[in-house]
Amino acid sequence: MSQKILYSLARPLLFSMDAEAAHHFTLPALKRAASLGLTKLIRQPEADPRTVMGLTFKNPIGLAAGLDKDGAYIDALADLGFGSIEVGTVTPRAQPGNPKPRMFRLPEAHAIINRMGFNNGGVDAFVANVQASRFYQDQAGILGLNIGKNADTPIERATDDYLHCLQKVYPYASYVTVNISSPNTKNLRQLQGGSELDGLLSTLKDAQLRLADQHRRYVPLALKIAPDMDGDQVKNIADALIRHKIDGVIATNTTLNRDAVTGMLHGAEAGGLSGAPVFQFSNTVIRLLKAELGDAVPIIGVGGIMQGLDARVKIECGAQLVQLYSGLIYAGPGLIHDCAKAVRGI
Repeated sequence: MSQKILYSLARPLLFSMDAEAAHHFTLPALKRAASLGLTKLIRQPEADPRTVMGLTFKNPIGLAAGLDKDGAYIDALADLGFGSIEVGTVTPRAQPGNPKPRMFRLPEAHAIINRMGFNNGGVDAFVANVQASRFYQDQAGILGLNIGKNADTPIERATDDYLHCLQKVYPYASYVTVNISSPNTKNLRQLQGGSELDGLLSTLKDAQLRLADQHRRYVPLALKIAPDMDGDQVKNIADALIRHKIDGVIATNTTLNRDAVTGMLHGAEAGGLSGAPVFQFSNTVIRLLKAELGDAVPIIGVGGIMQGLDARVKIECGAQLVQLYSGLIYAGPGLIHDCAKAVRGI
């Protein structure tokens, strides 16, 4: 039985649950299936290797950060056919995130609003989970580790949190993503502008080079940015990426724009909006970045990929790789194969 049919049978049950409850039901169930060897029966996409940031991805379809914040389900997720797995966002210390409820489906718009707030068990537990995974132990593929700051860390000390996490995760990562674009941590997006961004990137680049010498292995750094920026803001970020020799940029995180969901149930909830409504916002940022960066810094496109054609459009806009999250909730894991098929050869 195909993944699409299986997911069409499971989806009504999952959608009958609270969105966060469904999340916490699905991942342990997937892990149990993996422990029984059932996920090994899933048909994998054809090999379509891409070299980005000096790393070879077996196919260009990756998992975006946020689905597995603690790195507790890496092996099970890897069996689904992704060309890369990104886990996190992790912070130096454990934190509960924002009060519940904090995740809402908007099925009419194929969208999700979340205000999770970097809920995670802290970087030490995160690293232990990564180390325990077969995927890491066997060096079975590309593993991105996504880092952030604690909610109670003052914004002027945010760099300390990123530096702490970078030092902790560096030995275990294929690449490290610096998340400065979540709308659910107060003032975090302030780090995307001007002197704050320069200070952060300068410090992290220096640390990256020191760690590369220490571990005798260069681990690329990628910056994850928001879709809610104008052309001048994108240009400033592109200039900073080139100036600080950052290895990649992930475009984009969730949006604060609510035009596509006005009047819908949960449409006015606070948090970041993902899914179909962010597709064009993300594409616009990717096009602007590509115009500024050329081939100097590779772009990973994420936001609103709900079908294979959407992944192809992201590549045509200038992305070299794409990542999925909300589309998996609506379309199921069959989306991975559909996207891989749609982008093969481009």
